Amino acid sequence: MTTMPENNPIKKCAAFCLASHFDINELATVLSESTLIRIIKGSLLIEDDNSWSVIFAYGAVVHWNVSSEQQTKLHQLLLDHAENQLSITEEDFFTFALNCQSTRIIEDHIEIESSDPILIFALSQGMAQSIKLASFETNAITTINNTNYIPKSLAENGRIKLSRHNIAKIRGQLFLTKSDIILNYDLLDTPDFFWEYPEYETFYNITAKYLEIAPRTQVLSKKLETIHELFEMLADEQKHRHSTILEWIIIWLITFEIGMTVADKLL
Repeated sequence: MTTMPENNPIKKCAAFCLASHFDINELATVLSESTLIRIIKGSLLIEDDNSWSVIFAYGAVVHWNVSSEQQTKLHQLLLDHAENQLSITEEDFFTFALNCQSTRIIEDHIEIESSDPILIFALSQGMAQSIKLASFETNAITTINNTNYIPKSLAENGRIKLSRHNIAKIRGQLFLTKSDIILNYDLLDTPDFFWEYPEYETFYNITAKYLEIAPRTQVLSKKLETIHELFEMLADEQKHRHSTILEWIIIWLITFEIGMTVADKLL
């Protein structure tokens, strides 16, 4: 059991994924008019009396000791400068304490050795990646669940009971899901920030390991393979139907030509 010093109260930390992208430049302009901010490697760090909010361009934000009212107010501003707001907001919650003997995470409680804003930023990197990964996971699982009847139909009936139009729509949805994740896959790598600040990478690794980013990314890769297989299955079905239609057109043309030839000879 972890014990906190008497003058070291436990505070709340929360991570959210709200959208696919934030316009960091516009947000920096708006926020700088009333708030102390730092721009760090394309991200924003808001500081206010032992409270921090870290905003990442890929639609995630991490709050440290920020009230619910302040979070809601900031989220409204973020969404005013966002692309593709998520229909389901991903969120994760922790507690934390500052000025501990070392930095570690135990049962969603974060002990932090100092109030260094860059240390807070480093920890936030892993938390933001985790919540963005959760968004990818939800998207992939939802897509797989919504299309799992397709391989079942193929196994039971030997064909997919969908119109060509519906098959094309589902292929489009699968492609969008897969491409969105793949195009943003590098977000799950170790951030470039730590090339310039290698002394802080240990803190990022603490959150990345605790939140199992690496193994979850591998599982996500397997889900993407499943989506790709569904995509290819539908593509093959479309090609088969197209070739079948062409074959019937050719058969009817040949039949028509034979019929015309016979008619000419009889007449």
